[in-house]
Amino acid sequence: MSIAQKTGWTLINKAEQNLAPVFARFEEIALYNQEKVLTAFKAEKVGTHHFTTSTGYGYGDLGRETLERVFARAFGAEAALVRQQIVSGTHAINLGLSGLLRPGDELIFATGLPYDTLRTVCGLEGNAPGNLREYGVTVKAIPLLPDGRIDQERLLGSLTVRTRMVAFQRSCGYEDRRSFAINDLAPVFAALRRLPKPPIIFVDNCYGEFVEKEEPLAVGADLIAGSLIKNPGAGWVPSGGYLAGKEALINQVAARLYAPGLDGKVGPSLMNLRLFFQGLFDAPHRVYEMLKAAALFAWVFAELGYTVAPAPTDPRTDVIQRIDLRSPERLLAVCRSIQAISPVDSYLTPEPAEMPGYQERVVMAAGTFINGSTSELTADAPFKPPYSLYFQGSLSYLHAKVGLLSILEQLKIDS
Repeated sequence: MSIAQKTGWTLINKAEQNLAPVFARFEEIALYNQEKVLTAFKAEKVGTHHFTTSTGYGYGDLGRETLERVFARAFGAEAALVRQQIVSGTHAINLGLSGLLRPGDELIFATGLPYDTLRTVCGLEGNAPGNLREYGVTVKAIPLLPDGRIDQERLLGSLTVRTRMVAFQRSCGYEDRRSFAINDLAPVFAALRRLPKPPIIFVDNCYGEFVEKEEPLAVGADLIAGSLIKNPGAGWVPSGGYLAGKEALINQVAARLYAPGLDGKVGPSLMNLRLFFQGLFDAPHRVYEMLKAAALFAWVFAELGYTVAPAPTDPRTDVIQRIDLRSPERLLAVCRSIQAISPVDSYLTPEPAEMPGYQERVVMAAGTFINGSTSELTADAPFKPPYSLYFQGSLSYLHAKVGLLSILEQLKIDS
């Protein structure tokens, strides 16, 4: 049977027709960001001699130094730390927190409770060795307003002389809330900046890179962090993470990653740096593909009567699409359909399981070329009501369409 004859094809065609203006808006943003990244490459005179490896200490690694300058330009930062030694977004964020906070300091999350793995890092859940609480850092989370907005008044009223940092999680994570757009963050940043002694403004930028024309640094953030196996790596980068922002802060974070006094002057590039340069260059296009896939899934599932967030035509600030499937059987069916249509490990069957850093069992569908790369067509969910599934990427919109057809057939949805 050809794809055009499969169940659900008519529904997908209808979705694409309705989403044409949305896709056009995504393309406009992608073109803007592609030019921005290209300008950074040209300004730093990237050449083939930068696609090299280094060993040992990594002293004088010209490719690494150039890559970090390109990242800094692309994100509007004074400096950036882009390292293969950083293994995840959580690792990058932990470096930012532990590198800048000292015993007796206070950290406030302005966007409610942070993502599950960060709760472990902060000591808000569990008691993992080395968490921030163990080092004498107080961590608080400001609940959001009933409409999902940041409670700026309560945040400002909660600041004390010990408040060293205010952190913002741009993406929704597993919470039932909307993700925060740059325009949502800008007025809160401005209010913090007006204080006599502003705290460090730190943003978890995971899943948000290149989704909008501006990054958080453009509206007043001091530091951002994320993973290279998400948006900015575009599926090319085998591992790594980044932080970008004020140079003094980046130096402190680098000292935490390596050692005080060594800062960012060490760190070998054991993997060929071409992949890292190519990933950043390709990122705006791949994010465009992810956004189209997310909107397509949102439109089809909304048409079938499911609650989705964001809505298909809503402006987006990250690549995550939530779909409330309302039953464990349906959740597993969709996850298994995604796994079965994956290019890697398609023969495996996702099951709910305990995961490091998570308090709930999680089910994950991830047949990816890069282990854990949510930029590829993946989905995961905490295994609890309302059995919400989170689609987090698709490097190829065509793959997303094929995957959606498979899901519709599994759910026995007729066109």
